[in-house]
Amino acid sequence: MKKIALLTAFISLFVSCSSDITDLNEEAKRPATTKAEYLFTNAQKTLVDQMVSTSVNRNVFRMFAQHWTETTYPDESQYDITTRAIPDFHFATLYRDVLADFKESKRLLDLEVPVTPEETAVLANKKAVIDILTAYSYSVLVDTFGDVPYTEALDIVAHPLPKYDDAQTIYKDLITRLTADVAVLTANGTAGSFDTADLIYGGASTKWAKFANSVRLRMAVNMIDVDAAYGQGEVAKAVTAAVITSNADNANLKYLPLQPNANPLYNDLVVSGRNDFIPANTLIDKMNSLNDPRREKYFTLAPDGSYKGGVYGASNAFVNYSHITATIADPTFAGTLIDATEVEFLLAEASQKGGAAAAAATHYDNAVKASMENWGVASADATAYLTANPYNVANYKQVIGEQAWIALYNRGLEAWSSYRRLDFPVLAVPAVTYNGLTEVPKRYSYPAREQTLNGTNVSAAIAKLPGGKNTLTAKIFWDKF
Repeated sequence: MKKIALLTAFISLFVSCSSDITDLNEEAKRPATTKAEYLFTNAQKTLVDQMVSTSVNRNVFRMFAQHWTETTYPDESQYDITTRAIPDFHFATLYRDVLADFKESKRLLDLEVPVTPEETAVLANKKAVIDILTAYSYSVLVDTFGDVPYTEALDIVAHPLPKYDDAQTIYKDLITRLTADVAVLTANGTAGSFDTADLIYGGASTKWAKFANSVRLRMAVNMIDVDAAYGQGEVAKAVTAAVITSNADNANLKYLPLQPNANPLYNDLVVSGRNDFIPANTLIDKMNSLNDPRREKYFTLAPDGSYKGGVYGASNAFVNYSHITATIADPTFAGTLIDATEVEFLLAEASQKGGAAAAAATHYDNAVKASMENWGVASADATAYLTANPYNVANYKQVIGEQAWIALYNRGLEAWSSYRRLDFPVLAVPAVTYNGLTEVPKRYSYPAREQTLNGTNVSAAIAKLPGGKNTLTAKIFWDKF
């Protein structure tokens, strides 16, 4: 009887305190809404994290470019990217954690009602910056996979199973969007945008315009071998609008000393304590042959006092080889999306393909100098290096390809893209590869999860690939040779 009385009293107390229990569904400590700035910052950082990380669960661009190799577990340098579902993670991160947040950030901005002309300009600039990074993210997806969801992407209600759009068509639309975004930023003059919420440029609209033009340049150069007139035309327009030509304008995200805001490389190389990665012999051997002054910036000396890379694609004893320098392993080391070095190499290539050899030579020199400066190499050493390694019109693909590959160290995707476009340097396939692959990968295979959940649309995209197979060696549209 006593227990029944207590239970009855408890029920009476509960009913008297809350006749409507729907408020119990509200999470008082978790906000239901957020600010556009928070979503923008989160998406921006997640994007850079994904591009610079060397976690084998995230991306393997450094391995595909043969800048780095592995020690105990060489799976990824042997082209196994399915065991750890690397394509799935890359795909999901960019769509779910980057593009979706950018889209929601813009939706929240669309709800704002500016009062003054200054507020109107700032709001327009914010939307333009979001669109610029959205375009950049889609370009990364195309450069990684080929055809990807675009026009039906990010709309789970109307298009839960989005179609895969033609990669070249996506490229052209992205260039159009970037052009329009630059026009907005230019029209608004000195008006800012996200200010401190922007971890790359601090809201500086002029720098975002140069970034957009530089990404536009990158895509235009990729297009030259497919459609020379269009590609060269867009190169000219991007240059006229102003691209990045100084390291002061490099798109660097400034990391902080402590996790979770430290550079992901710090976690992969230091905090993990695993010693999974070392520089590859492919890169070090080439730099040794050129007596490249950036070696001491890129690598430590091996125990025998030389710069010595691990055998690419093999198991390597960590202690026997050169290591990645403390500079790169520093938690505050910046993450870069595009820089003056890459832009100048792109301009050299576009100039040469357009028949302007003299301009190509100038941009080539500028690219090497920008790289040396960015890594803290003395200008006299840069000059001596260029004297020993001058531009060569007759073998421009090899000269630009090899020097861009060296200079894009620690920029895995960009180095891999440069290799795919120019076919230099000559990269050797490891002695042992996953599924007996006999050539360097040219793309990521489509995610297994996508093939399961969105099979019809993925199958249509695969059917368009050379050979109609979802292989790592099926070239994407701009990789013509």
